[in-house]
Amino acid sequence: MARKDRYDLIVLGAGPAGMTAGVYAARKQLDTLILTGDVGGQANWSSGIENYLGYIFITGAELVEKFEQHLRQFDIELEFSPAKKLNLADDGFSVETEAGQTVYARAVIVATGKSPRMLNVPGEKEFTGRGVTYCATCDAPVYAGMTVAVIGGGNSGLDAAVQLMKICPKVYLIEAEPALRGDEIVRDQVVNAENVEVLTRAAVRRVFGDEFVKGLTLEILDTGKVYDIPVQGVFVEVGLDPNSAIVKDLLTLNEYGEIPIDCAARTAIAGIFAAGDVTAIPEKQIIIAAGDGAKAALGAYSYIVRLPKAAIKDWARPVT
Repeated sequence: MARKDRYDLIVLGAGPAGMTAGVYAARKQLDTLILTGDVGGQANWSSGIENYLGYIFITGAELVEKFEQHLRQFDIELEFSPAKKLNLADDGFSVETEAGQTVYARAVIVATGKSPRMLNVPGEKEFTGRGVTYCATCDAPVYAGMTVAVIGGGNSGLDAAVQLMKICPKVYLIEAEPALRGDEIVRDQVVNAENVEVLTRAAVRRVFGDEFVKGLTLEILDTGKVYDIPVQGVFVEVGLDPNSAIVKDLLTLNEYGEIPIDCAARTAIAGIFAAGDVTAIPEKQIIIAAGDGAKAALGAYSYIVRLPKAAIKDWARPVT
């Protein structure tokens, strides 16, 4: 449970956006609480990252560990109790946590990220980070020279296939519907690629392997035929859902359930900022989320110091 019930700033989420926001808030000497269910978010799932400046190659888990070590150099309270709902309150905002506590802040940063839609088949969870991945942009280079499968025939699946077919000898593109979806120009690239095999009306029934993925069990839906294909990588591209339910009663979300923000990470309500994958930013990347977290924290600081309230130190008080 959080040590106090009032803070200058509450950050919701501890992925790259939330942790970066925390570091920047600490450097501005804001009394900050981070509420989260885990540390790292989707970044933990990346088996290899080659596009985060300063690291030629690093696993997602290793990068998250570096982030957390940096964060813990500062006097920031990190509470493993996710936010359940954000509300307006006197002099700021209140946050109800899953643990049943209500905490207050003068400003809030929503950095709750997105959750990949999962296949929910045997072996998927067990091999996540060991051959099963949810981000082709993050992980494709790690699978160069391997046989891989992309699950999903929409735009994200097609984009993943295009990335992978340039570096992999064989790519299976698996779609449960009768035809691929997504943009026609990208569909044509994929369908005409010699090293891509498109399987429609096909569903994954199992991921298997030993230490790492070795294959998939597929079912052809029209015939009921079940068989295995050998792959070393599985890219699940069936969509992402933004974790924005906690603000849906306060903010108008876009058609995808994301939080619209401006270039300063501000939402439509003064004092509420948002950063990372939960927002309507066009690209979902670790480095972009981290940058947005920095902008959100700096914006929150500017907002707080301009409030016509008592000194910041008088706002925070211990739980009685």
